[in-house]
Amino acid sequence: MHDNSLSPPFAVLHPAGEASLRNLPVNLFGSVMGLSGLALAWRLAHESLAVPAFVGEAIGFFSIAVFVLLGLAYAAKLAMHPQAVRAEFLHPITGNFFGTIAISMLLVSAVVAPHSTVAAHVLWTLGAIATFVLGFVVVSRLLNGQVDASHAVPAWLIPGVATLDIAVTAGRDQPLAWAAELNLLAMAVGAVFALVLLVLIVGRLVHQAPLAPAMTPSLMILVAPFAVGFLAYTNMMGGIDRFAALLFYFALFMFAVIAPKVFRRSNEFSPGWWAISFPMAALANAALKYAQLRATTPLWALAILLLGVLTFALLLLTVRTLRIALNGKLFT
Repeated sequence: MHDNSLSPPFAVLHPAGEASLRNLPVNLFGSVMGLSGLALAWRLAHESLAVPAFVGEAIGFFSIAVFVLLGLAYAAKLAMHPQAVRAEFLHPITGNFFGTIAISMLLVSAVVAPHSTVAAHVLWTLGAIATFVLGFVVVSRLLNGQVDASHAVPAWLIPGVATLDIAVTAGRDQPLAWAAELNLLAMAVGAVFALVLLVLIVGRLVHQAPLAPAMTPSLMILVAPFAVGFLAYTNMMGGIDRFAALLFYFALFMFAVIAPKVFRRSNEFSPGWWAISFPMAALANAALKYAQLRATTPLWALAILLLGVLTFALLLLTVRTLRIALNGKLFT
């Protein structure tokens, strides 16, 4: 039996059969996260495996284009259907997906950094502010009490992961004197936030009914705190130590556990499938970084395999999303 208690709120937000911009889901920004992460992974592959640079740069420009397009579309939704946006933001599940907008800004800042330092700094600063604001709102909501335990789903981790991404995307050439302290604050908030929420989410998954089929891909988000934590920690420390290695290997373990539950033919495609993209991208980036350090054949093989799987998965998601966008089903 599946938990369908979450269906009514989503039905209110996205009425069936009604093709309208008001039905554009905020979680579609997960596509920007995944594509940006893929671009950064191919950049790492260029540095360590001599892969042609244009591959990562082409994917990066595509992720920027998707970000701009979705940003304009969601801004239009806000202008034309503010009540729909408000309903999404106040919902105990979909409200967390607004973190995908903040994470998209942070990741796009890393993508544009080699081309425009100013644009990268502006996007990173705006993304960091949005992330902290969202994190504050989410924690405040939870501490109000009377939260339905069935709402403790993997999407709750998004604001915490967003905070960790501040440290992941902070460049070494930050001109802001307070950037280093902001990164420490982000690591503190993100690490504890993700750990506490992870306990609540795992408790819900263990003791209550399984997630509704449409939410099954979001299980992959459970990989993100460890893979992103590895990237944030190593970026701040300037290297990989034993603690970083522990984070990487547990992320790999979680991926091995969750992948068979997510990648099933019975799980139908929807925009919610983009939830798999960024956790997998973070893991691929972590694997490439770890392989660079250890330089052993098995680790390089693992990193290349993860990058290949990620690339194929995102290509498939992009094609299928474009298909439902062109036939109008994306807005119903």
